[in-house]
Amino acid sequence: MTAARAAVEILKREGVTHAFGVPGAAINPFYKALKEGGGIDHTLARHVEGASHMAEGYTRAHPGNIGVCIGTSGPAGTDMITGLYSAIGDSIPILCITGQAPTHVIHKEDFQAVDIASIARPVTKAATTVLEAAQVPGVFQQAFHLMRSGRPGPVLIDLPVDVQLTEIDFDPETYEPLPVYKPAATRAQIEKALSLLLESQRPLLVAGGGVIGADAADLLVEFAELTGTPVVPTLMGWGAIPDDHELNAGMVGVQTSHRYGNATFLESDFVLGIGNRWANRHTGYKLDVYTKGRKFVHVDVEPTQIGRIFAPDYGIASDAKAALELFVEVARELKAAGRLPDRSAWIASTRERRATLLRRTHFDDVPMKPQRVYEEMNRAFGPETRYVTTIGLSQIAGAQMLHVYRPRHWINCGQAGPLGWTIPAALGVAKADPEAQVVALSGDYDFQFMIEELAVGAQHRIPYVHVLVNNSYLGLIRQAQAGLDIDFQVNLEFENINSPEIGVYGVDHVKVAEGLGCKAIRVTEPDRLLPAFEEAKKLAAEHRVPVVVEAILERVTNISMSRTMDIGDVTEWEELATEPAHAPTAVRPLS
Repeated sequence: MTAARAAVEILKREGVTHAFGVPGAAINPFYKALKEGGGIDHTLARHVEGASHMAEGYTRAHPGNIGVCIGTSGPAGTDMITGLYSAIGDSIPILCITGQAPTHVIHKEDFQAVDIASIARPVTKAATTVLEAAQVPGVFQQAFHLMRSGRPGPVLIDLPVDVQLTEIDFDPETYEPLPVYKPAATRAQIEKALSLLLESQRPLLVAGGGVIGADAADLLVEFAELTGTPVVPTLMGWGAIPDDHELNAGMVGVQTSHRYGNATFLESDFVLGIGNRWANRHTGYKLDVYTKGRKFVHVDVEPTQIGRIFAPDYGIASDAKAALELFVEVARELKAAGRLPDRSAWIASTRERRATLLRRTHFDDVPMKPQRVYEEMNRAFGPETRYVTTIGLSQIAGAQMLHVYRPRHWINCGQAGPLGWTIPAALGVAKADPEAQVVALSGDYDFQFMIEELAVGAQHRIPYVHVLVNNSYLGLIRQAQAGLDIDFQVNLEFENINSPEIGVYGVDHVKVAEGLGCKAIRVTEPDRLLPAFEEAKKLAAEHRVPVVVEAILERVTNISMSRTMDIGDVTEWEELATEPAHAPTAVRPLS
């Protein structure tokens, strides 16, 4: 068979059932193999970067998924670099397959011949241009081994067109994936970490994205319950413990944090971090504030992550699931022996902060404040909802005010945060879980970056609801510029001569969405939000297309965050909740 056909057969035997991409001359032999081999559904993207983000969303939706994105030579590969960067930053395995000029002209400045392997190497676990057709099976086999082993991440395979077409001997029936390598903690390491936890008075668990990536959320919750230890999920670990669990202490950070989360963290004296990176939006830059007065144990699958940001008191290189299995085993033994301390007073204090340190969400202003949008989202979308978002004030406010109850139900691009990520990622999530209630969240600029991908949802009948909060501003950058006393090149305001009814809000997103084959609803008054969300769910189910709900916001709203990158110094711009009606959808009513 051709090397391209061998590659397709390997994909199927590695568990791939879906791919996202855009064909072109240099990758057409691979597309021929896809068609003839069958068994892999393909979604045609409108932009190759969009295909890479669809693959990310697909991977993030279920344990074991590996999204595949495909493009031709030259700009297709460079377009997918952002997706690869996003994937490696968040430890997401995706496979990027690119076409390439024939091997004998790669270095002769042939049309669309670029050294994509060299370009991609810094943002992948491996990037290879395969020059010998006989190596194709081995390169693909190694790719899946690398993506799944240790810290997960993306791989790029570049296939010259002549390599794809070359006949090779390959027996798919005897193919076997390579064993996956994951470092595992020892019992002695776990016992030492637990001894430090037992010595503390006010311990916390920090649950990172590695807990969700390892499919270990249930073990985390069991360990927390056994030891009576409150849990701080990071932004990437949100959903590892349900928001309404009594041991959920809230998120910590300088942006995507809760008032009660930061307050509880600053009261703690011991922190056990599992599968987290101590990212700066969680710790802030004032590491002395974050670390002073508390001991740290850090568990991470990647040995070089331990000590990268600050030196913990003890570090363990281990897959989160392997570590938590031992943590639970030893904790059960300690509980049976009566050696676990009573943490009821510490737990009660964290619950009290959750019920008192709340931000206000209920405002009746017109134009609307964004806080009201999230309040109504909490009413409209239940615990089964999968939220998808990337970056901006919309994401930060959403993380502060929405509720997440299950792993992989907050699907967020954490490290790279590219604008435009949300639409294609949401399509990838919805493709991976067609029965799910998928709700995307964007500001107007993120929405406009890759708006053409809405047509993919219309063409391929991929329904989801997209909540668009529109203030016609680059809100997060405007807020950051305030510290420099400028407001420069961040205002998207203009009067659209074709849509005078929207005033200065510029782009008519409803017309654009409808022109791309989708449904759209514009909301200008807060009391109309909930009916609009309910209508959007019905429209998505009926027409099987993306449905956009655009909320027209006040032009300027400052969202709570630290101006000094200090978790002990968060500026609260809006009035805080002082009575239950101010935060009616809070998990714990204001007391």
